[in-house]
Amino acid sequence: MSLVSSALKKPVTVVVLTAGLLLFSLLAMFSIPIDIFPKLNLPTIYVIEPYGGMSPKQMEGFFATRLQDQFLYVNGVKNISTKNIQGLTLLKLTFYENTDMAEASAQVALQVNRAMKFFPPGALPPQVLRFDASSLPVGELVFSSPNKSLKEIYDLAATRIRPMFASVPGLSAPPPFGANSRSVVVNVDPQRLRAFNLSADQVVEAIARNNVMTPSGNIRINNTMYVTTINSLEKEVTDFGEIPIVTNGNATVFIKDVARVADATDVTVDYALINGKRSVYIPVVKTADASTWEVVKTLKSKLPEMQSLLPDDVKVSYEFDQSVFVINAVKSLITEGLLGALLTGLMVLLFLRDLRSCLVVVITIPIAVLCAVLGLQLAGQTINLMTLSGLALAIGILVDQATVTIENIHQHLEMGKPVRRAIYDACEEIAFPLVLILLCILAVFAPSFIMTGVPRAMFLPLSLSIGFAMIASFFAAQSLVPVVSNWWLKAEKFSHGHSHVGLALDNAEVKEVNEHLKEEASIPEVKKEGFERFKGGFVRVLENAMKRSGLIVGVYVIGSLLLAGGCYWWIGKDLMPHVNAGQFQLRLRMPDGTRLERTEAGLHEVLNIIDSTVDGHVAISSAYVGLIPSSYGTSNLYIFNSGTHEAVLQVNLDEDYKTDIEKLKDQLRANITEKIPEMRLSFEPIDLTEKIMAQGASTPIELRVAGKDMKQIAGYAEGLVSRLKQISFLRDVQIAQPLHFPVISIEIDRLKLAQMGLNIYQVARSVTASTSSSRFTEKNQWLDEKVAYTYQVQVQVPEYSMTAINDLKEIPLVPGRPRPVLADVASFRTTEMPGEYDRAGPRRFVTVSANITGKDLGAATAAVQKVVREAGTPPKGLIVELKGASSLLVDTLESLERGLAMAVVVIFLLLAANYQSFKLSLVVLVTVPAVIAGALLALLMTGATLNLQSYMGMIMSTGVSVANAILIVTNAEKLRLSYNDAGKAAVVSAGIRLRPILMTSLAMIAGMIPMATGLGEAGDQTAPLGRAVIGGLIASTLAALLILPLVYARMQKKATLASPSLMPEDL
Repeated sequence: MSLVSSALKKPVTVVVLTAGLLLFSLLAMFSIPIDIFPKLNLPTIYVIEPYGGMSPKQMEGFFATRLQDQFLYVNGVKNISTKNIQGLTLLKLTFYENTDMAEASAQVALQVNRAMKFFPPGALPPQVLRFDASSLPVGELVFSSPNKSLKEIYDLAATRIRPMFASVPGLSAPPPFGANSRSVVVNVDPQRLRAFNLSADQVVEAIARNNVMTPSGNIRINNTMYVTTINSLEKEVTDFGEIPIVTNGNATVFIKDVARVADATDVTVDYALINGKRSVYIPVVKTADASTWEVVKTLKSKLPEMQSLLPDDVKVSYEFDQSVFVINAVKSLITEGLLGALLTGLMVLLFLRDLRSCLVVVITIPIAVLCAVLGLQLAGQTINLMTLSGLALAIGILVDQATVTIENIHQHLEMGKPVRRAIYDACEEIAFPLVLILLCILAVFAPSFIMTGVPRAMFLPLSLSIGFAMIASFFAAQSLVPVVSNWWLKAEKFSHGHSHVGLALDNAEVKEVNEHLKEEASIPEVKKEGFERFKGGFVRVLENAMKRSGLIVGVYVIGSLLLAGGCYWWIGKDLMPHVNAGQFQLRLRMPDGTRLERTEAGLHEVLNIIDSTVDGHVAISSAYVGLIPSSYGTSNLYIFNSGTHEAVLQVNLDEDYKTDIEKLKDQLRANITEKIPEMRLSFEPIDLTEKIMAQGASTPIELRVAGKDMKQIAGYAEGLVSRLKQISFLRDVQIAQPLHFPVISIEIDRLKLAQMGLNIYQVARSVTASTSSSRFTEKNQWLDEKVAYTYQVQVQVPEYSMTAINDLKEIPLVPGRPRPVLADVASFRTTEMPGEYDRAGPRRFVTVSANITGKDLGAATAAVQKVVREAGTPPKGLIVELKGASSLLVDTLESLERGLAMAVVVIFLLLAANYQSFKLSLVVLVTVPAVIAGALLALLMTGATLNLQSYMGMIMSTGVSVANAILIVTNAEKLRLSYNDAGKAAVVSAGIRLRPILMTSLAMIAGMIPMATGLGEAGDQTAPLGRAVIGGLIASTLAALLILPLVYARMQKKATLASPSLMPEDL
């Protein structure tokens, strides 16, 4: 029993099943996660090892290479890369797809434990974190106060607000940015130390002896159990000043005599600025599988509770809200989908001229879309730009199934059949063609299941959304449409027929057509007008074309291939369409080794330049200057600066300030370079789309120069920089790593040390206490009982006290004696070293980065590759690799091209199995060159690029073009068996299927117009998809109606009438 028969026998069951599906679909719609992009599924683990004070070279040698060697034992590792700066090693492990990440994490943790046996004394256990490219900040929780210091605000944010992040599902909890951790700081005075013949190390030892954590014990007296406590820890910060250092006779020197004790912070290496003012913020980072909208909505609902935990003069607010873009993009695509559905319905109404028939078609759209949402949730997908693009794209195709069904019902009703008979015959007649069309369209997207990496992650959700919607639409067309048509359509409205009007057929031929199309009624004579007149003209054009079919087909094939090839050559190529967002991110680099204060001053100058350039239309700015404190190594995953000479600036412009961001960037480059010539700058990705697609790259163009010798690597990289700067459309060409970091090299004479009875350990402790902090040589904690938190106690020489090399030379080495000092046992030399050592496998590398202006990524990549070729073969031991978005673009386009080719092959095989003929399969595919040429031409004419979105539109158009071709070829083959004339069969079939093909194509084009205009929030990103579909459909519709019949006539001219069956009874 067919689906149509079952539905018509039990119409109430069909309605109940539809209502049930709608109910579950509505529940799914309100519970499915909402995000900007699907999960990219890029398995990555980061390992972070901080060790304050160590140079980049030491971090590389003591930690990076040791960990890298151990991680080679981990299964599934694809690449290992490391970044090493002063006090930090950051390792990134990427894995092959389908790696069991739970097992991989366990293996990484095991190897970390083994590697720790080889770490220097005092090294903390590394932090191991699973991370995904979509685990990005979606906003900032900003704290401000007119009275509180940064240290106080930071402490409140860390101890009161950060713990609340655990109550928000899907939210990570990075530490606050903008100040260092609270510490008890003992600032020693070098002059006072010398006056008392003391060293900073003696102060460290005094604190270690007098501020000791001891566990509580118990004593049992009579029937009572007492807890015994001892005041081994200082109660108040001021009490540290009363700790004795040494006693000489009756004279005791206390810490307060040589130092100032303060409730302060660790050595300042960073500042965060909001609107140019120092502040504190916590980045709001969602996990990879969390919904951006849900995370932000839940967090905002907790803002009042957070505010209640803070003093009245401390305010908390949520800024840089990325969920606004997500929601606006979702709303925009939903609006475009609704407008598309409305335009589609109007187009159907225009052709059928029957409101009830139009409503039958339109009601299938929301049913199919809602069922698709249910399918997406069951498949573990989210509502995002890709799935919504698929649903918006599917609306036009959904109409195809219902439109073909309802149009066929019209044809049968117009022949005078009773309603029930007409509906049943019409639905049964096209049941198998609809199945074939469904399979062909699904086959178009089948390659997404064998893609890998980013193309699969982006394309598969779109494919699933279209697939679920198409399957739901098919079942609706074969069940709900015939049931509702029986209830709504009236026979009296169809008093005359026109299915064959306009075709030059005699009565015998009409009878043959009716027989083979299962149309039993006779066709009365009617006056040709309206669409019938247009059909008659179309048939005459087609009959005349048959006389020159060879020439026309030849011109079509050559012309479409040349046009497609030419357009492909000229059109720009990108990963995703460019977005003219009202925001930008800028990395500022002062000369290597610039002090934090000077970099901050330069940042303020840049803020003033930006403000004057945009006429004061800056909505909010957020900046981070300097290094991430060594206590919070994981924060480097969100902001990575290689030294105090670097700053990262984010700027949001007012919504009503409209400008071309690329032109604004060029203007800022000129203005900043003119006023601060020593500053290098580079614009970086800021919105979620750019950051996710960049996969950690700071610019779209990245060249990695790798080798063993750092000087050789740097020299070759600088040569590439000089060459790349000659390319007119490249901007911000520079080496990303600091290679000339200033160093004061202290060369200790070990012989002199031995003669004085000293050793390197004593000297190192004295130097560390004077130039850094005792926290790296002597761990000591103080408990603040008021907040139940412990804080570091550290001894340091104030930064402002060490201002010259002579201050370094005068550091005393022996407690209680003015001599020897450091200068007595060491020589001093000013030199330089790389401020960052990066590694990939066994090689160190340097990154040459560049931005693009006025060119697409594909053209820029080709130009860069040409420069690399012209530079010649690198010296032995050096390799040059293209990385970043350029590398991803090459892989993505290759994957999509293979996917499109495979889709065509799959459709060809499917058609061959249906028609039992390879020739007929080729005939159906004759419209594919037109699709590609039309889509590329539309993109080229509208200034769009060939990217992930436009490729999807092209692939989708291919499926629709095949669907139209199937309608013509299926009917033509039936008619050929009666006429024994392929030419006449092709003309008749094209005439009969003219109206449904025009209806479906024009309806889909109308449905794509809102998306193609690109007026919504996500318009820039989805417009190429709509334009590619419109261009492909226009070209394929013309090819299906005008070229396909000619090709069919020539290919089947001498075809046999015998059945392809090999059964003996079929001879």
